[in-house]
Amino acid sequence: MSDPKQDPEDELAGTEQPFVAHLMELRDRLIKAMVAIGLVAGVLAVYPGPGQLYDFLAAPLVAHLPEGATLIATDVITPFMVPLKILLMAAFLIALPVVLYQVWAFVAPGLYSHEKKMVLPLVVSSTILFFAGVAFCYYFVFGKVFAFIQQFAPKSITAAPDIAAYLSFVMTMFLAFGLAFEVPIAVVVLARLGVVTVEQLKSFRGYFIVLAFVVAAVVTPPDVVSQLALAIPMCLLYEVGIRAAALFIRHTKAPEDEDEAEAAKP
Repeated sequence: MSDPKQDPEDELAGTEQPFVAHLMELRDRLIKAMVAIGLVAGVLAVYPGPGQLYDFLAAPLVAHLPEGATLIATDVITPFMVPLKILLMAAFLIALPVVLYQVWAFVAPGLYSHEKKMVLPLVVSSTILFFAGVAFCYYFVFGKVFAFIQQFAPKSITAAPDIAAYLSFVMTMFLAFGLAFEVPIAVVVLARLGVVTVEQLKSFRGYFIVLAFVVAAVVTPPDVVSQLALAIPMCLLYEVGIRAAALFIRHTKAPEDEDEAEAAKP
């Protein structure tokens, strides 16, 4: 007869499902996520409307244009397609908690309890950090960048940016800052998977500072304001990630790791 201490029962035993059942559940989860995005898009289409959403997105730039200047559309269907793209983007971002919940509900049954302790906080915190990066870019960086650019604009030129080009610029900046704010998550994951240790992360601090400024110089416009606005938060968030990694590793150990730690104690 086996010893229960030597042959513990797998907590996932008996939870296996046929492959077809997994596909059906995945389909249902995807449908629910798409319905959530569609409902939010429908509400936004009614209020405040695609045009008002674009006006909100363009407000930081319009505030720093010369008096009487506006954005322009150089293509026939651009005034329709650009606000529509913004509507869908806003709907996806607002419905993102529902989408992530559907992903979590699909994956969670196949995870051990210690894995759930690791994955759920990472999903929630990465979502919050991404939104924080986007908000930081919109409410702080855009105003500083556009004001800085207008200071160097010749008086003989009237600025009239194209709305499609502005959307492309905004999406690039949102993605850059959103991903930059994920630095603590990347640090925690690397440390938790054993790729690097906390001590190695600390010793890499100087190299990361250089890397942060290189990345900022590549992905942001060629002005010092946006580069500093991206590089400095990355460096600060790296420090946050180092401290979070030590705490996260301590509280998400697998049972066998805890047993080994107990056995190693004198």
